[in-house]
Amino acid sequence: MIFVAVSSLALAACGMQGQDNDSETDTAVAARGSTDLGYDTYGSDNLADTMASNDDAHLNGSDADRNAAAVAEEERPIMQAQVVLDRVGFGPGVIDGKMGMSTENALRGFQEANDLETTGELDDPTKAALSKWEKIPATRVVTIPSNWSSAQYSEIPDDPADLAKLKKLGYTSLDERLAERFHTTVDVLKQLNPKVGTSRTQGAAQPRSVASGSPETPQSQDYFTAGQEIRVPNIGADRIKPGSVNNSDWQKTLASLGVGTEQPEVDRIVVSKAGKTLKAYQGDKLVALFTVSSGSSQYPLPLGEWDIVGEAYNPTYSYDPEVLGKNGSDDGTHEFAPGPNSPVGVVWIDLSKDHYGIHGTPDPETIGRAQSSGCVRLTNWDAARLAGMVSQSTQVIFEA
Repeated sequence: MIFVAVSSLALAACGMQGQDNDSETDTAVAARGSTDLGYDTYGSDNLADTMASNDDAHLNGSDADRNAAAVAEEERPIMQAQVVLDRVGFGPGVIDGKMGMSTENALRGFQEANDLETTGELDDPTKAALSKWEKIPATRVVTIPSNWSSAQYSEIPDDPADLAKLKKLGYTSLDERLAERFHTTVDVLKQLNPKVGTSRTQGAAQPRSVASGSPETPQSQDYFTAGQEIRVPNIGADRIKPGSVNNSDWQKTLASLGVGTEQPEVDRIVVSKAGKTLKAYQGDKLVALFTVSSGSSQYPLPLGEWDIVGEAYNPTYSYDPEVLGKNGSDDGTHEFAPGPNSPVGVVWIDLSKDHYGIHGTPDPETIGRAQSSGCVRLTNWDAARLAGMVSQSTQVIFEA
């Protein structure tokens, strides 16, 4: 089946046949007036959530204000570089304050875009170029929204039949939700907030809601809880412009990922199998780069030039063990609900090459390190951001 509309996709090489699960595609969210968006917004001019970045406090505040904030802020030069790179479109993958493949790729992209030697290192010329954002600190303090305590969380089972029983493949915990919101991991958040766990475990246990239709699986207690003030990576570029999203569910997804709507429109994207990167261009200018996983020995990356046929936000997933190469499996075929823990994450960008696409993942730490089932895979936040950059006029090139 070929893609004919955003609601109908052929994704077989990734073991998937999906549907766009969002229904409000004709009425701008902002036109809904006082209708509940499903989350508390930052303000009337920014429909991101209440934990959105506030760069005016850093860029335009007084030296005294910045010095006061710095008292509680350790020097974290690599994390500071990561949050700046993430903000300007050169995704370092999971923000962890460490040099690694994704951060090196991001540095190379930033260096190429700024006519610097592409060393992949945080060298002096690169530090000088990044100094434009030196007032942006590595972390900020946020308050976890109180309504997060009433959200539904459930474990994600391994068995496909059990997985198909879930009505949504949402977050397994408040901790996981928080980590994805700030493009990091639960372990990094714990390192940034070592005292939170101590005070947390001294209080009464906080039960977590189990999603309706889910297998009753015992759940471990979260490290974090709603209402706490915690320190997080200072990601930005998260402004959601009022009236810019025509789908309330997709707007909620963008807010949950800390992804804004003000993205550059790109003419061409180039996926490098060897480099494990996706580069996005305006004309000849590189404006974004993300580390990706692409292809496998069974389903290699189809080299060549392709078109984007459409995009599906929060798609469903049709599991077919035969298509996935699991010959002899008795799992059977199943329909999986949408959600950030879907096998293809929160978005599917469909290509003119039958059964191939670009999509997110429930496992951001594996990007660039694990093979995909033929398609191009990014972190959920990078996939969502890319979806805001491309259109059906964007050329797609897959190279060795």
